[in-house]
Amino acid sequence: MTTRRANASNDKALDAFMTTKVQIDAMLARLTALSDDHFNTHPDEINWGNVGTLNHYASLLRQITDSAFKEGEHAA
Repeated sequence: MTTRRANASNDKALDAFMTTKVQIDAMLARLTALSDDHFNTHPDEINWGNVGTLNHYASLLRQITDSAFKEGEHAA
């Protein structure tokens, strides 16, 4: 009986995990497309505001990659 409950719980966890993974994959695809389009900027129009925005994006992504790869402040 315990095994059945554990499997049911694992099935729900797997479903939730896969749902979130699909969401992350979609976000990554959107970010890749935006990056391929130079974050909707034209080289002749780039200003320091664009640099600041891009640095902010990089900072947020660095938090994620540091956590995922146990680097930076998440290093063991």
